[in-house]
Amino acid sequence: MNMRIRKEQVDDYSVTEQVVKSAFANAEFSDHKEHELVSRIRKSDAFIPALSLVAIDEENQKIVGHILLSKINIRNDNQSIESLALAPVSVLPTYQSKGIGKKLILEALQKAKELGYQSVVVLGHPQYYPKFGFQKASRWGIKAPFEVPDEVFMALELQENALANVSGVVEYSSAFFD
Repeated sequence: MNMRIRKEQVDDYSVTEQVVKSAFANAEFSDHKEHELVSRIRKSDAFIPALSLVAIDEENQKIVGHILLSKINIRNDNQSIESLALAPVSVLPTYQSKGIGKKLILEALQKAKELGYQSVVVLGHPQYYPKFGFQKASRWGIKAPFEVPDEVFMALELQENALANVSGVVEYSSAFFD
């Protein structure tokens, strides 16, 4: 399958939200409202248009996947460090297990690095995200603002030693909690 990844356009929003909704329709650990989260993030100050990407099936010019990285902070009593959250990554069910999610993640992480971002956190599958270099966030003393198993809350340094002197609780945009 020929596929290309490009920045999401405003005209893509409704199609992208359907892709996200379909991708999570049968997900075991889901509230099935990820498409609403994407919509809320787009309307928030955490939204970075350059880090909202879609995968296009070139054969039929159809959007088959989407990824979003948005601004967060890692905060403790002494500092607040800007970082990114990877959430969500979505691929239409009929296109899953074809490497599209992987390509979206690699492209988004590369773009984030090019834009000068230092790190990314993800709440995700502990067997999947380590393939991209994610490690338990607790390694750096970084915690989620809610109870989650240690192995599913991970972080990745986009710049060498970016998290060396960072610790604290992740502060997500209010869009994550509406």
